[in-house]
Amino acid sequence: MKKSLTLAVALLAVFSASAQKLVSRETYVHFFSETPIEDIEAHLNDGVGLLNTENNEFVFQVTIQSFTFEKALMQEHFNENYMESSKYPKAIFKGKVLGDVSYAKPGSYSVTLDGEMTIHGKANKAKVPAVIQVSKDGLVVLESTFIVKPTDYDIEIPSMVVTKIAKELEVKVKSTLRALR
Repeated sequence: MKKSLTLAVALLAVFSASAQKLVSRETYVHFFSETPIEDIEAHLNDGVGLLNTENNEFVFQVTIQSFTFEKALMQEHFNENYMESSKYPKAIFKGKVLGDVSYAKPGSYSVTLDGEMTIHGKANKAKVPAVIQVSKDGLVVLESTFIVKPTDYDIEIPSMVVTKIAKELEVKVKSTLRALR
């Protein structure tokens, strides 16, 4: 928790001093891999998100070891064999929100998150559809569902388990952002 808070403060330096900054320390991320042999899913609740409403820049970060699985052995293989989480402990998505959003007006806004996603030490350009919900009290909820391909991030799947892990993983994100005080 302390590392996440320290990171959040450090990332704020990227944003201008006068801008409205929104932060989430409880971003939820879930991924799902479906194959005929076995379904694999995991989630976490401690992702960190920052959004500058003045220029629409964002940064989201998750700690790979925070993902929890139904089976301990899956979690161990995920961290040690595939994600190499001791070598690549974080996944980061940073960029800009594209689309018209009035953060002062309650409503639902369909947007695109355009930026760079870094997973397993490899950065790729990414465009992700999202919905931003603005409430009357200024709470901002960002939700997105998108696909990640392990091969795009140089994540090697051993041939003996290749039929157990899908070539594409569905990722769902929900981040509730509040004004930074």
